[in-house]
Amino acid sequence: MSALYEYEIGKSADILCRELFKLKPGETFAITCDTESDWRVVEAVATAAFAVGAKPLVMRVASPLGVGKAADPMLPVNALSAALKESDAWVEFNNEWLLYSTPYEIATKGNKNLRYMCLVGMNPDMMTRCLGRVDYPNLKVFQERITDMTKKAKHMKLTTPAGTNVEFDNDPARPMICEVGYADTPGSHMLSGQIGWSPKFDTINGTIAFDGSIVPPTGLVKEPVKLHVEKGKIVKIEGGKDAVEYEAWLRSFNDPKMFSMAHVCYGFNPGAKLTGNILEDERVWGCTEWGIGYVGPMLAPPEGIPAPSHSDGICLNTSVWLDGVQLLDKGKVVHKDLIEIAKKLGKA
Repeated sequence: MSALYEYEIGKSADILCRELFKLKPGETFAITCDTESDWRVVEAVATAAFAVGAKPLVMRVASPLGVGKAADPMLPVNALSAALKESDAWVEFNNEWLLYSTPYEIATKGNKNLRYMCLVGMNPDMMTRCLGRVDYPNLKVFQERITDMTKKAKHMKLTTPAGTNVEFDNDPARPMICEVGYADTPGSHMLSGQIGWSPKFDTINGTIAFDGSIVPPTGLVKEPVKLHVEKGKIVKIEGGKDAVEYEAWLRSFNDPKMFSMAHVCYGFNPGAKLTGNILEDERVWGCTEWGIGYVGPMLAPPEGIPAPSHSDGICLNTSVWLDGVQLLDKGKVVHKDLIEIAKKLGKA
């Protein structure tokens, strides 16, 4: 019996291995997944890697009951860490992600040449829309223009119809990661369509309203969860049942760092839609995403800011001002230097 996008995921897997990772013959390509992962995606990518002459190493674990370091107690940490550290490239399809876990830290710190891509929870539908059908050259131009404009901005303001109204200053010394989908250089990489950075934490003030999804723990939210933030710290959470669940989850770690803002991101993948899968949700065109808790070293070098876990929340239809100049209006590109390239991506 035929399955959804069974031909398309083969092409997408080939693009991932040949174009995005640029795998070479003889390279060890680690593919991690768990018992919640979509096996069709895993098999397609392992097949594509083998076809280009790489050596696929598929590692499947029982799904942990948490993500990041919260997954450590349920992982074969030593064996997994050793295998990942000795690999040339690594793609993660785990649903309960290893990003920011101890195996991730050991592998990325112990092997500075490792090429890692986070594709957590990937399925055939998302793989086809958000990876296989992406116009990478034009998206690269678009995202690099926005990255350059944002880097030059000292002060930013974000609002949304759901109630976000937050301002902050950027730190020019911190990296701004422009993820256009390539994983052909050492380091950690993400799915295309995201630009992320850590502002000056103590300048983040205002309200952040998550009206898309929060992962973990709630998934799609039924009504906005409003975070009141002062100097980069969450001081109050308002909303319905989702807000109660979210605050309880943050408090369960008994660590104040779980109430600290970690990063902010733009979402700009033309094929992304809100599904409850955070990998895709945080790339919905015109959204912004805020991370809370653990801060990775790629965002706050050299060591990052450790925390027990990490959570991401989505603010849909964001309006953005860079030093008073408007970039987006309710998720739509309005800056004159970006409108034409947005049209080429089908998002004018």
